[in-house]
Amino acid sequence: MVNVDELADQIDRAYRGESWHGPSVREVLDGVSATDAAAHPIPGAHSIWEIVLHMSSGYRLVLRRVRDEPGEYSEADAWPAVVDPGEEAWRDSQRALDELNQQLHAAVRAFPAERLSQPLGSEYSAFIQFAGAPQHDLYHAGQMVMLKKALSTSRGTA
Repeated sequence: MVNVDELADQIDRAYRGESWHGPSVREVLDGVSATDAAAHPIPGAHSIWEIVLHMSSGYRLVLRRVRDEPGEYSEADAWPAVVDPGEEAWRDSQRALDELNQQLHAAVRAFPAERLSQPLGSEYSAFIQFAGAPQHDLYHAGQMVMLKKALSTSRGTA
């Protein structure tokens, strides 16, 4: 049987570090300025900041489902726009992401293991959503690494 503590550990490793694959979300975001976060160095790709807001939306979705609240969202909910590109707003966006990750980590640890195979507010089981959270994080961490490399290349510092 899957242990909720192991799922929570994977969420933590993908977000905070000590993941075997490479850099965690927090490691990738370390030192990123608001200007860099808002930049679009790859045409047609989301910015680092847009990805952070999207990740926050994903956490909110799963947390709503854990709380038995409505858990569907629109494209606008999934990909919120950056409204204020200032440094304080960037810090707030990162702080919100940190807090939502901590809330998900705690919710998974407290979740009854016997309910992991049951649907959780959608056709997906709790296990699929909880295991999917670190997968989603690492997918987007990889995108952010590529955006950071593109920014460096565009500045001639790569």
